[in-house]
Amino acid sequence: MTELQKLVQHAIDERVESGAEVGIQVAVYSHGEQVVDAVAGLADPDTGRAVDSGTPFYTWSMGKAMTATIAHRLVERGLFGYDTPIAELWPEFGAHGKGTATVRHALQHTAGVPGIGARTTVEEVCDWDLICARIAAGEPWWEPGTRTAYHAYTFGFILGELARRATGKPISELLRSEIGEPLGVAGELYFGMPESEHHRLARLVDPPGGAEMFGQLPPDSPMVRAALPALWPGAALGNRTDVLSADIPAGGKMTARAIARMYAALLGEVDGVRLLPAARIEAIVADTYEGTDQVFGNPVRWGLGFPLGLFGRPDGDGAFGWGGSGGTFGYADTRTGVAFALTKNLQTMDFATAQRLIGIVAGAS
Repeated sequence: MTELQKLVQHAIDERVESGAEVGIQVAVYSHGEQVVDAVAGLADPDTGRAVDSGTPFYTWSMGKAMTATIAHRLVERGLFGYDTPIAELWPEFGAHGKGTATVRHALQHTAGVPGIGARTTVEEVCDWDLICARIAAGEPWWEPGTRTAYHAYTFGFILGELARRATGKPISELLRSEIGEPLGVAGELYFGMPESEHHRLARLVDPPGGAEMFGQLPPDSPMVRAALPALWPGAALGNRTDVLSADIPAGGKMTARAIARMYAALLGEVDGVRLLPAARIEAIVADTYEGTDQVFGNPVRWGLGFPLGLFGRPDGDGAFGWGGSGGTFGYADTRTGVAFALTKNLQTMDFATAQRLIGIVAGAS
């Protein structure tokens, strides 16, 4: 056991024992080699089932890393480019002046369609064709490319429909063929997860008061305009059979070791497999858009398909990755060759556990 493995294991054991977490996984790769595979706690507190390295977690937006990686692989093969108008492949999307929106705009959350509508239900968001038709027919919130706002659900549907139209394959099939099978982790990375596999999942758990985590917002709030509160992340939504089974590629189900392996294969070779060439990774971190998020009001800095940096750490330049509601996080660091992933089931409103573990890993890099 490496010293880093010991440090990480001790830290997550302590978090579980203190009650700060319920179940957790951490995986770390360094220059293509796995150096940490640590687990602690319970996957299902009701049954006492323990977390193991093969337990998938629903990690919400952490799954956007898989969607973005698929898009970049299709760009690499020439099926479309970053400046390709979305409507070139998906003509219906051009309604109401959205014809100027490009693949780059979708990747950088500037396409102008951050919401799926304040009347969309949970059942409807599980219907791919219905949601894509609504997105295509919708009016943009702004001229594409001129502002940014987190495209919480629409990021996945826009890029997923582009991929489907370019390849003829649904996004779950592309996840398997483009990432899962080449890396040997097809059984640990999912958008829509077959119901027959749901017994493997960690059960999401809300903290006390979790149902009110966003508080009461007025009906004209940008958050409510973007999606009904019933569609905001939480254990009740994330444990639903229909949500777990549906292709909703703004989120994903995964193990820490599988998504860390994906990030490692973006940085370099992992057992002979590299997902993207170095020049494509350079573009991800160099092609940026900075602005004020029109939904949440915070300053943001987007690369191509990924947020940049590590929680504002000054040593985070060159890192790109995705966190998810509930405190999960994964990233790749182009400067150090480190790929990191943390999955967990307690739906906390902060990233305290991730920040602590990232600090431990960064200190050893």
